[in-house]
Amino acid sequence: MSSSLNFTNPLIQSSSVFTNSHKFKSNPFFLLHPLTSPISLLISSKSTKNSSSRRPISAALTTEQTELHPQLEQNDVQNPPFRFRDYMIQKSNLVNQALDEAVSLQDPLKIHEAMRYSLLAGGKRVRPVLCLAACDLVGGSESAAIPAACSIEMIHTMSLIHDDLPCMDNDDLRRGKPTNHRMFGEDVAVLAGDALLSFAFEHMAATKAEVSPERVVRAIGELAKATGTGGLVAGQVVDIDSEGADDVGLELLEYIHVHKTAALLEAAAVMGAIVGGGSEEEIEKLRIFARRIGLLFQVVDDILDVTKSTEELGKTAGKDVAAEKATYPKLMGIEKSKEFAEKLREEAIEALAGFDPVKAEPLIALSNYIAYRQR
Repeated sequence: MSSSLNFTNPLIQSSSVFTNSHKFKSNPFFLLHPLTSPISLLISSKSTKNSSSRRPISAALTTEQTELHPQLEQNDVQNPPFRFRDYMIQKSNLVNQALDEAVSLQDPLKIHEAMRYSLLAGGKRVRPVLCLAACDLVGGSESAAIPAACSIEMIHTMSLIHDDLPCMDNDDLRRGKPTNHRMFGEDVAVLAGDALLSFAFEHMAATKAEVSPERVVRAIGELAKATGTGGLVAGQVVDIDSEGADDVGLELLEYIHVHKTAALLEAAAVMGAIVGGGSEEEIEKLRIFARRIGLLFQVVDDILDVTKSTEELGKTAGKDVAAEKATYPKLMGIEKSKEFAEKLREEAIEALAGFDPVKAEPLIALSNYIAYRQR
């Protein structure tokens, strides 16, 4: 991505055709976290002004395997390309090392083995890398964001452990390995998730002195909101209640994924901006960016679930269809889901207007990666 990239239109706040009729509109989280409605996105013919960020719609649905913008492959001596793969490897290794040190093997040995089994099982590390990139974007140091990045990944791992349980999705495969309850039993898996949940806040509270106590507390508040009944829990319970229902529409599906998926990605970006010393304007821009890529992540997930095999995904394919869950391809069709994903990607990139374009390159590349990933 060239450093001369031109950003426009910093705050995309498209109105939703569901705003007045949404049955959850009284929920404070939803009011504070509006997302463009799927239908209003699709009926809009206005193209994105930032033409340099455009790519073919959703490579996640094609044989294209690259997560890099074609522009990044150009050999430009004056403006060297941003190497997203190298960036992700570097930051993921940094996060993995910090997680390994944070959750060490100690007594009781069994519970710590279970925690580490899922926490260190690999994965894309999108959330912690997003946290680090947001911190850097607002001028913060990497060391200031490491505790927040690790805490986010602990919460995410907890949600995966619990999501795979027999009482939830009853899944046997996660990140290409047997799920936690298949390895340690359902009882220990529940406790491992609980332990990661509580330790995430303990770890965040121990953030070093380079971040002010006020900002640490604010970041912890964002994490708590994204985890509980204003975020993950809300999305999960509505998702469970909606299984097999015939009347699940796009507005309800959006509510589920804004809370279940986008909330934690939003927390990652916002926490990074907070501990990095970002201004209120910068924090809110990153909040909008993360909302878009959060929903984008789920739209692509839904598409991959019906277009990829279990071997390709590293987790059980087709499980949403088997559970009779509402998905974007089910409600919109594959092609409209592709269009929706592309629109979300474009709006996410537009939300970065006004930031240093060189420092914004990781976030732009991350948006492309989420949109065009293969698993």
